[in-house]
Amino acid sequence: MEGASFGAGRAGGAIDPVDFLKQPQTILRLTTWIFSIVVFGSIVNECYVNKDSQNPQLLCIFNENESACSYGIAVGIIAFFGCIFFFVVDLYFQQISSVKDRKRAVLLDLGFSGFLSFLWFVAFCFLANQWQRTTMSKGVSQGADAARAAITFSFFSIIVWVALAVKALQRYRLGTDMSLFATDQFAADPNAAYPGYPTGSGIESTETYQSPPFTETLEANPKGYQVPAY
Repeated sequence: MEGASFGAGRAGGAIDPVDFLKQPQTILRLTTWIFSIVVFGSIVNECYVNKDSQNPQLLCIFNENESACSYGIAVGIIAFFGCIFFFVVDLYFQQISSVKDRKRAVLLDLGFSGFLSFLWFVAFCFLANQWQRTTMSKGVSQGADAARAAITFSFFSIIVWVALAVKALQRYRLGTDMSLFATDQFAADPNAAYPGYPTGSGIESTETYQSPPFTETLEANPKGYQVPAY
């Protein structure tokens, strides 16, 4: 059971690229990777606008709050590189032969997915709140579509990252159940005695084997039998 655990086959097996890309976990990672690009790309490219033609200074479109734009960009970049990292981990996960290393990878995935779900939730609430307080102007109207796209895909990112956290939790539970099964059925020490083998009392018997007594002895010359003379 060492190689088959936490939702992957035995270590050293061949990787089928088509099957790997069809896995729900891979599809979710690619989806949230694209969402992260949309969010921080929209903010960087179109969410910094001029307040008016007289002032050339670029201000954040979200109520002129620089923290809102900076936070959205930061979360998008973290999600972008996080997706790449765990995509590579998923690709080589089956090559990991140690159950403990697989468990660490799954727990790291679970923790990171849950953490990103929380960050995207905060980003969605923060951006939506600041957008509601934004005063519409000519510059703001030009970047309005990008601002709405950032808010919308922040919300979608919450759902996808929660789904990734659920998938990681399922893999962790699967690995835990298999480990418990192996622990209950097999002894940890390879030199230990088989559990179902009957053992004696440990006291050596002092009795010696005796042949059963004969009630009558054999005669050298049975009756009616004569030794022939030569």
